[in-house]
Amino acid sequence: MFYSLLPIILIPMLHIVPIVEFSATSDLSRWTIVDDEVMGGKSSGQLYIHPEGHGVFKGRVSLENNGGFSSLRYQPTTTIPTTSHSKIILRVKGDGKRYQFRIKSTVSDVHSYVSYFNTTTAWQTVVLPLAEMYPTFRGRRLDIGNYKDEGIAEIAFLIGNKKAEDFTLEIASVGLE
Repeated sequence: MFYSLLPIILIPMLHIVPIVEFSATSDLSRWTIVDDEVMGGKSSGQLYIHPEGHGVFKGRVSLENNGGFSSLRYQPTTTIPTTSHSKIILRVKGDGKRYQFRIKSTVSDVHSYVSYFNTTTAWQTVVLPLAEMYPTFRGRRLDIGNYKDEGIAEIAFLIGNKKAEDFTLEIASVGLE
């Protein structure tokens, strides 16, 4: 009889904890559009559910009246713990444009932690290391260190590429790994 002396190697399965998973019956009441209109701009965004069941963040960025951004924000019912996670995992399909993904540790924070990602016109999985997300306030980087908190109280997508443009970002899910 032959017995293998090779060790058994266990490969951990990736475990993604969902923050948001869109479906045809998703409740959009916890989502908010915040455009540059808060500063007098003329940009406009909207969120709706695609017939295939994913979210669609769509609109137009305008530079009129010193505008230039549209954002989509989500606040979960409770803060999502991040202590045992190191990455944000996005499942998105875009329009070839660059977007920001943003998180806040508490809703009352004036700053957000930001990471940029580029999109393609095909579905893609975007991996954003939490430790590389840096703090910003009104487009300016802050000198308070990268994300190292223990929870997420808000997530957001933002487009603001310093040009007038239409945009479409399809979102299937956002999770933690």
